[in-house]
Amino acid sequence: MAIKKSELYSSLWASCDELRGGMDASQYKDYVLVLLFVKYVSDKYAGNPDALIEIPDGGSFQDMSALKHQKGIGDSINKIIGRLAESNDLKGVIDVADFNDEDRLGKGKEMVDRLSNLIAIFETPALNFSKNRADGDDILGDAYEYLMKHFATQSGKSKGQFYTPSEVSRIIAKVIGIKNVSSSGKSIYDPTCGSGSLLLKAVDETEYKVTIYGQEKDVATSALARMNMILHGNETAEITRGQSTISDPLFKDKHGNLKTFDFVVANPPFSSKNWMNGFDPGNDLYERFKGFGVPPAKNGDYAFLLHIVKSLKSKGKGACILPHGVLFRGNVEASIRKNLIKKGYIKGVIGLPPNLFYGTGIPACIIVVDKENAEDRKGVFMIDAGKGFLKDGNKNRLREQDIHKVVDVFNKQITLPKFSRMVALSEISDPKNDYNLNIPRYIDSQEEEDLQDIEAHLTGGIPNADIDALEKYWDVYPGLKAELFEPSKRDNYSSLKVESDLIKSTIFEYPEFVTFSKDMDSLFKTWKTRNTKMLKALKKAFKPKELIFRISEDLLTTYTDKKLIDKYDVYQHLMDFWNETMQDDCYLITMDEWKAEVYRILVENKAGKKVDKGWNCDLVPKNLVVDRFFLFEKQAIEKLEADKESIGAQIEELAEEHSGEDGLLEEVKNDKGKITKALLLDRQKEIKSDKSAKEELKVIKAYLKLIAQEAETAREIRTATAELDIKVIERYKTLTVDEIKSLVVDDKWMADIEQRVKTEMERISQRLTQRIKELAERYEIPLPQQNLIVDDLENKVNAHLQKMGFVWN
Repeated sequence: MAIKKSELYSSLWASCDELRGGMDASQYKDYVLVLLFVKYVSDKYAGNPDALIEIPDGGSFQDMSALKHQKGIGDSINKIIGRLAESNDLKGVIDVADFNDEDRLGKGKEMVDRLSNLIAIFETPALNFSKNRADGDDILGDAYEYLMKHFATQSGKSKGQFYTPSEVSRIIAKVIGIKNVSSSGKSIYDPTCGSGSLLLKAVDETEYKVTIYGQEKDVATSALARMNMILHGNETAEITRGQSTISDPLFKDKHGNLKTFDFVVANPPFSSKNWMNGFDPGNDLYERFKGFGVPPAKNGDYAFLLHIVKSLKSKGKGACILPHGVLFRGNVEASIRKNLIKKGYIKGVIGLPPNLFYGTGIPACIIVVDKENAEDRKGVFMIDAGKGFLKDGNKNRLREQDIHKVVDVFNKQITLPKFSRMVALSEISDPKNDYNLNIPRYIDSQEEEDLQDIEAHLTGGIPNADIDALEKYWDVYPGLKAELFEPSKRDNYSSLKVESDLIKSTIFEYPEFVTFSKDMDSLFKTWKTRNTKMLKALKKAFKPKELIFRISEDLLTTYTDKKLIDKYDVYQHLMDFWNETMQDDCYLITMDEWKAEVYRILVENKAGKKVDKGWNCDLVPKNLVVDRFFLFEKQAIEKLEADKESIGAQIEELAEEHSGEDGLLEEVKNDKGKITKALLLDRQKEIKSDKSAKEELKVIKAYLKLIAQEAETAREIRTATAELDIKVIERYKTLTVDEIKSLVVDDKWMADIEQRVKTEMERISQRLTQRIKELAERYEIPLPQQNLIVDDLENKVNAHLQKMGFVWN
């Protein structure tokens, strides 16, 4: 069976459960990622004489499998990894984790069991990489990144800096212009490469071969980066390990000068206080600070930025993640910033939301550097993207729509109110700004305050200013405004023409709203028709990532410049469905084509035994086959289930009616207060000849009859469900390829996407309805009238108190 990304991820994360407890995430990641690497290269390259990675005798995952439950397993694993490392110049890369460490893995049997279970997880079908890799679609690389993200999440502030959130990496990759490369031979460099995720995201943007360079001072993290490169198919990447790039840059040309690159990306440690360790910046061999100034001793942000500038070729482009302080801090940093701006090196600044990064919660920004035509640069393009994110656990996360919007706006230099604008150098250099790049100086992203109208509170009426603020709706529904409001006796105020609870129906039923809704339905139908044909034509070995790019960009184009609809909101619906369902389906199709394979669902119970929980099919879930071919049978079962529910309600009602201290059913309750059939039968027998218990006997018989009906209906449901199951399984065997395509594309994919997109129309009407209700209720009762109501209530309360013998002073 083909691999599903979700199953791969869950299997990998399960492997971490075997290690938790003995060490924290920053440590057990080394074990899991090394095993993942060994498993992958063993599956992929074993027995292939032309492979880029040599799998020596005694140096494969298969050799590890043979060690399960054996004494000395930890030391033997170390030796296997050592042989693999020695054969491939990977010493110090894949042999950094000690599998014989008793402090972390336990002693004796504990270590044997833990490592045996860990190896067993990597033997599961979900982790068989010999076949399961879609050409050009790096499923394993994505799995590696999935683990890196989860390790970073659990590692805490001090240990999570090895990973740049992929969403931020993708923005950087798309704004530095590497996509525009038109030939091979270009180079990219990350001076603080961590696990290499930022480099890989950038390289992934171009179809041409790019030479990769990275420096990382942490031994374990540089090993992760080297493995990451190999797992992503970039075996020739140069990842060097050494002390800080600032004090000892390891990439130099033949003259001993800094090597320069076409692209540079970086996420350096924020505000490093020891960046000067190991060298004298006043006598920097590489003249990185010449003409700019030496950054402060206790803050290395600009040291890294200036290193990037120096490392770029004359037309080089780069981007660096730094804290917001670099945009506005004074003294020597202000001087450096001024010199960078005057030279035209800073192309743009992108402000990001807070709490995105694993090493810190402070908000950061992306400084985009571009040396090409720097001397002619007339401004700095700024984006305030600080409000577009999703709360994800204890971190914030950029959504697909946030990434796409930032990239579109930056690359096309689009001005959007409260979001982006090109800021002229003349404005930045103006004495009132003095080369300060703090984004709020130039972009006011604050939401307009919802002002209260005092006069309306005193005398009633809805201010016309608030109604006119809904202009974007009146542009689409020009007649609706007059349908909902009428002028009041006072100028600049209006009254609501309909009852408050009729606002929604008035909007929904208004002809202009109905027409607009139909137009939006037609818009989606056009996209659906165009893409359905293409989706049904998918063949084995297509590239899922290329597919989702194609159909999502088409969706964005379809909804561009449509009133009331935000195309990025629509795009997010598609991307959510892709991540939840469609992505897995596509990986199944690219490996096995259009096959509907049925399988049993076996779940392990507490005793360790496999329990059969029924069956299903991943690509074509059984509910789709039932709905398409067995709707009559399904409706019959639903009718029985409704009948059973109705009987249950009657039983509950009867029990409630005759419960209580003198209730007729109190005698048939057990010590837990439950009415049981056995007690009912015993009581019926006991009072059968008792004339005084005639009414009780009648209730008990009714109760027993309902219980019998409920049991019979339950039996009918089980029988009908079992019969339907047999029919459905048999139908799977006869499904044609065209039927499978129709079930998947029409009934599964398009039906779900359409439903999600339609929620946007509902949101439009709900927002308008809610705002009108809010205004109507806000000014519905003027203050004098409210005072009268309060006075009336107070008089009533005082009158009640007097009747009770109290006097309220």
